[in-house]
Amino acid sequence: MPYWLLKTEPEDYSYFDLERDGSTIWDGVNNALGLKHLRTMLPGDLAFIYHTGKERQIMGMAEVISEPYADPKFNDAKLVVVNVRALRKVSLPITLAQIKQDGKFTDFDLLRLPRLSVVPVSGLYWQRLLELTGGTN
Repeated sequence: MPYWLLKTEPEDYSYFDLERDGSTIWDGVNNALGLKHLRTMLPGDLAFIYHTGKERQIMGMAEVISEPYADPKFNDAKLVVVNVRALRKVSLPITLAQIKQDGKFTDFDLLRLPRLSVVPVSGLYWQRLLELTGGTN
């Protein structure tokens, strides 16, 4: 199963907004590599929701609930979105600094490509992040 990390500015749309809404369209991705990742998502894929900005931490988990489709806000087939639903808040939010200090994330795109808003997460990294956030799969 593919795993993801989806970044969001908490002032614009936070994990708590997703929890309140139940589900949402995950939009606003303009980067070519981020869009490429969105195009490979499938219903059932799991994702960590990561707050950017001053927080820089994983706050919750979500599930992809749709296949990718053209962003309805634009007349451009290249801009795709998916629908996600909230699963749960993590027990222990984990900061970017903690991930960097862990030493087990050397090839993690979150660290290698810090501006990327849709980050693939390997199964090994997913399990380690679950451990660090106090969750189980």
